[in-house]
Amino acid sequence: MDDLFAPSDVSWTPVSPKLASVRRLNAAIAAGVLGIVALLVLGLMLSWLYGVLAVIVIALLFGWAWILIGRNQRSWKYAEREDELLVSHGVMFRELVVVPYGRMQFVDVTAGPLHRAFGIASVELHTATPETDARIPGLHPDEAGRLRDRLSALGQAQAWGL
Repeated sequence: MDDLFAPSDVSWTPVSPKLASVRRLNAAIAAGVLGIVALLVLGLMLSWLYGVLAVIVIALLFGWAWILIGRNQRSWKYAEREDELLVSHGVMFRELVVVPYGRMQFVDVTAGPLHRAFGIASVELHTATPETDARIPGLHPDEAGRLRDRLSALGQAQAWGL
């Protein structure tokens, strides 16, 4: 079953562990804001006990999210074949996207402020059909630039051959 989502005949490249750090920081900020709001709203409207209970539940959910974020980050990988790019990710719901180089229309590299602070970027491949678009998050900026240039060149070369 694993060969269905991660063929063994290719050399897979994992994404950076910094992706988990960025996502965990986002989750911590969201949990912190939600915890403060829940404490204040429930504490002032009902009882401080309800506010504290809400904070405990939010902290438990954050702990669970911490674990899931790490597992999800470790599931992301990509492989470059001669004619196509493979992107695989997911733990419970696994996904393998195969994008033929000749079908790519353009390649984006994006990095928000937090991603730049952690030294990572994302590469997004766009095709004529949105269902076959692919995204590879958590790449070192140099690798993202190299991948963008390589995919663009391969896409253009193979599109000319169609």
